[in-house]
Amino acid sequence: MKKLVYSSLVLLASLSACNKIGSKNGSGKDAYTIKGKLENQASGNIYLSEFEEQQFVPRDTATVNSDGTFEFAGKKADSGLYRIALTDQNMLLLVIDSNNIEVAADAKDLRKTANIKGSKESDQLKTLLSKIDQMQKNAASLQNRFVAAQTAGQQDSLQILQEKFMGLQEKNNNEIKSFIRSNPKSVVSAFATLNVLNPEADFEFADSMAVAFEKNVPQSQFTKTLVGKLESLRTLSVGKKAPDISLPTPTGDKVSLSSLRGKYVLIDFWASWCGPCRQENPNVVRMYNQYKPKGFEIFGVSLDESKDKWVKAIATDKLTWPHVSDLKGWQSSAAVMYNIQAIPQTILLDKEGVIIAKNLRGKELENKLASLLP
Repeated sequence: MKKLVYSSLVLLASLSACNKIGSKNGSGKDAYTIKGKLENQASGNIYLSEFEEQQFVPRDTATVNSDGTFEFAGKKADSGLYRIALTDQNMLLLVIDSNNIEVAADAKDLRKTANIKGSKESDQLKTLLSKIDQMQKNAASLQNRFVAAQTAGQQDSLQILQEKFMGLQEKNNNEIKSFIRSNPKSVVSAFATLNVLNPEADFEFADSMAVAFEKNVPQSQFTKTLVGKLESLRTLSVGKKAPDISLPTPTGDKVSLSSLRGKYVLIDFWASWCGPCRQENPNVVRMYNQYKPKGFEIFGVSLDESKDKWVKAIATDKLTWPHVSDLKGWQSSAAVMYNIQAIPQTILLDKEGVIIAKNLRGKELENKLASLLP
């Protein structure tokens, strides 16, 4: 489960933009003008915010005239992701990548009705968001079926649905990657690589795209942040020795990752509250029972905050391998050390503690174990 989930691309707005923020007035080549026309809105204010550091920062406020028109004007920096909003829930996203942009929408639902002209990057953003919307619908449908099967105690159906869920995740990731590859000169692609994909889990892909973004859109905040993030992740890439983890078990004793040297070890970052983690557990239990006699071990690192829920999940899901947690949630020292931004996430180590694969689950993990421990 991602800390920044797909829906937050549309709802991410922790600042209300209630106070007027002076516009970044510009002129000539650096100036931009956004002229808008709203249906079903003949008064009030409308707000312009810029996406920075995982939140929208207020940039300007405009008055909606009696005929529904409004205008923002300012200084155009490097292309960035912006939000035009009547409220935090009623808004549209666009990219300011040209001097003159026109926006038309129905005030009842800005995002669904928005028509943006003069911004090529905004067209690409619309395509990306449309893909994400469909992914959300497909995932929600599958989740509802899983819950129904779980309630009915249909174990065979749970296994099938779990495999479908993993396949859907892979399909979604591949679709987003295809979009990014097709638009290597787009700040939207840089944004998607950083915020929609998980650069940790897709390091090699993100690293290859970062080279293109540094060439094509080097001044974009998304390019700069992505490059910096990848540099910090490089110490956790395949071929590097995994940093040691030493945290308390449910009984309070400390167990270290390094104590498992001599075995192939899967570091499994999970939590009792993570639906996809729990859905995957039956598969993991089956593989553990099959490969443990051959030299396979799992080191479960929980991002729980409640010890009772953590311990109950271990017992309910029959997870018999070593488990540790400092019960600090996303602020877990291990999660911070390994830059964990989404769970479930796995890291496979060889007998010397060197990372040999990342984020393997389902059939991919089973195939890898079969090749290592025939």
